[in-house]
Amino acid sequence: MPAYANSASDHVPVLIAGGGPVGLTLAALLAHAGIECRVIEADDGFCTGSRAICVSRRSQEILGWVGADRALVAKGLSWVGGRSFYKDTEVLHFEMPSEPTQRFAPMVNIQQYLIEEYAHKAAMATPARAEVEWCTRVASVRAMQDGVEVDVIAANNGSDNGTPRSVRADWLVACDGGRSTVREQLGLQLKGTQYDGKYVIVDVRQKTQRAVERLAWFDPPSNPGSTILMHRQPDDVWRIDYQIRDDEDPIEAVKAENVLPRVQSHLAMIGETEPWEALWISIYNAKCLSLDRYRESRIFFAGDAAHLVPIFGVRGLNSGLDDAGNLAWKLARVIKGQSPDRLLDSYSPERRHAAEVNMAFGAKSTEFMAPPDFAFRLMREATLKLAFSDSKVRSLINPRQSTPINYVSSPLNGPEEDAWTHAMAAPGAPAPEALLQGLPAGQGLQNQAVSWHLTCRWGKGLVALVFNPPDVLNPMPSLAAQGIEVIAITPANDTSGQAWQRYGLPDAQAQGLVLIRPDGYVMGRWRTLDAQSLLNTLQAQGVTQ
Repeated sequence: MPAYANSASDHVPVLIAGGGPVGLTLAALLAHAGIECRVIEADDGFCTGSRAICVSRRSQEILGWVGADRALVAKGLSWVGGRSFYKDTEVLHFEMPSEPTQRFAPMVNIQQYLIEEYAHKAAMATPARAEVEWCTRVASVRAMQDGVEVDVIAANNGSDNGTPRSVRADWLVACDGGRSTVREQLGLQLKGTQYDGKYVIVDVRQKTQRAVERLAWFDPPSNPGSTILMHRQPDDVWRIDYQIRDDEDPIEAVKAENVLPRVQSHLAMIGETEPWEALWISIYNAKCLSLDRYRESRIFFAGDAAHLVPIFGVRGLNSGLDDAGNLAWKLARVIKGQSPDRLLDSYSPERRHAAEVNMAFGAKSTEFMAPPDFAFRLMREATLKLAFSDSKVRSLINPRQSTPINYVSSPLNGPEEDAWTHAMAAPGAPAPEALLQGLPAGQGLQNQAVSWHLTCRWGKGLVALVFNPPDVLNPMPSLAAQGIEVIAITPANDTSGQAWQRYGLPDAQAQGLVLIRPDGYVMGRWRTLDAQSLLNTLQAQGVTQ
């Protein structure tokens, strides 16, 4: 269990309520940017049980900004697809987009407590002070003109101990989950849809030789009328989710005497005969809920404190980590005086839009995985039956895995000229990956044997991609003088053509300039190498003073 950290100081630049994966990742991102922060967490350490389990490629990139990706990739189980069955017959085998040159797998299975551990270690391994106060909960919140005053109190085994003490923060970020105390203190409510269907979640330790895939059964003989999901986890752990009947008592449903026979029945049906033991049991129901906005003056909301997304399609944890990645660089620049306060106004519209997209996909998946009424059940049964013989229907069974969301109407989006071949890297889009040869920006091309991924440059600061500059060794020095990392891309280092094709240039010899935000999103594209236009855009959009 992590050591308890306590600070004698009653003031901190950034206070983070909640020490789950989102709060700890945000702390690591801020600390790596040189911003002092403190996390308040009511539990005495990392969570128990697998909880959020599937980490997307985008989330692996974000964790990579603080060096937490290496341990995650080494421990986690990567996968690229899955299988769905109706009764005991396979009706879908899907594969997610992937290629050998990608830096990360499309998805990695790993227990949430390990993600928390890796993010915590990354936060602690920085010169900037990042603290975590375990066994401490937020008791009250008072917004002030120049900051936030938060009363915190020691908590142990669900009981408060001692007298509340006040912590003054310049900024407060609520990452304290679906039952957010910060949200409650401000009188804010999540709005949207809550579904009645409930799933029991079980972690089971059992050795298996099966491939790492997302497995789903609809109306399996082992549990007639139910839907069952299975994911392999590290350390020989199966994560099993199964739907219970509407008339079942949720309290009774999670008792071992009711859970274990269902698990045994299903394991036997699929031929998993090794000895097994249950490690953790919980229950879940899907919700599509969100706040109207994620910023209230100097208070921000992220992760489940801001929005609740169904587990189907694994968009909950991944959208929360994207919240942290979006907010961290903006907050760091404002605190350092590099950007005006209005830069922070872009956080809510960008991440609220992302939540709307995630909830829309989550709702569709939920209505298929756990039909809310007879009409949806009838439609699902018809789809599953047709899938036996009609390949066109099978895509309807796919739960639509998490992908980065385009910020199509972001206030930060800069200019877009007409001379680009496609919108894949338009302003507001996640910047595409490309595998390049030679040394990165400012280091020339002396060693053509070195290959590196373009995404490894995100997460540090602003980046300008300069396609075919006149001087490859010193491209656009006026941008470098403003602290912008400048990366020259030419046919010599873009030997596969990935960069010029994915960023929308007409051919490998064409010139172009692309501005990438610190969170790996495209901010603007120019077909001329006009450094001043780029600098003007940064100032106009509130990224620079």
